[in-house]
Amino acid sequence: MTPPLVELAGVTVGYGGSPILSDISFSVEPGDFLALVGPNGAGKTTLLRAIAGILAPLAGRVRRSRAVAIGYVPQEHTLDPVFPLTALEVVLQGRLGRLGPWRRIGEADRRIARGAMAQAGVTALERQQFAELSGGQKQRVLIARALASEPTLVVLDEPTSGTDPAAERTLMDLLRALHRTSGCAIVIATHNIGLVGNYASRIALVDRERHVFRIGPTAEILTADILTRLYGCAVRVGTLNGWRTILAGGTT
Repeated sequence: MTPPLVELAGVTVGYGGSPILSDISFSVEPGDFLALVGPNGAGKTTLLRAIAGILAPLAGRVRRSRAVAIGYVPQEHTLDPVFPLTALEVVLQGRLGRLGPWRRIGEADRRIARGAMAQAGVTALERQQFAELSGGQKQRVLIARALASEPTLVVLDEPTSGTDPAAERTLMDLLRALHRTSGCAIVIATHNIGLVGNYASRIALVDRERHVFRIGPTAEILTADILTRLYGCAVRVGTLNGWRTILAGGTT
């Protein structure tokens, strides 16, 4: 059997010694498409950072396969470039982790970066200033930066935040296409359960206030009973033209 890319065992995550989520155990498998779903402040970003190796756990163990290479896509508003960078220069940042000591970015790195931009559909933005791009364009450039690192796992923090519904669908369609063509695993943190439920193969429900962490195949997690108990209001789950729909209203 192929070992997990990332395995969490009894993990507690938080900041300054204060736990946010406790005793979390699950693994990210090769080819996974996992969504961490919950309301704002639920702990999704904290857990995502632990998966990516940005944040050390307060307790428990996070084990990463030697074969895993992680591409990280932060929330767009957390990237605040000090210097005016073009879209290509931002994407080239993804190559830095691949460079050995004293090695500078070369033509091979530029070819890989441009290939990543083509995958993300942002080739035409190469010379534009990153700061001047729209929210959706910035997210695509950040995805290209992650792809430039030649990852086996891409982790994304609220990649559709601040975009309109059409742009959300376009971005998720891009992630699904990349997942299918490249074979890399994807872990995405989002509050938009209605959207991501049509793309992810597995979903983890996360809510620090209700002390909830529940993970499983999407069809098993996105049920009226589970979501009603999680959100404390009546939830209906159905389909419309092949699209999974989630409607909430009233109290239980």
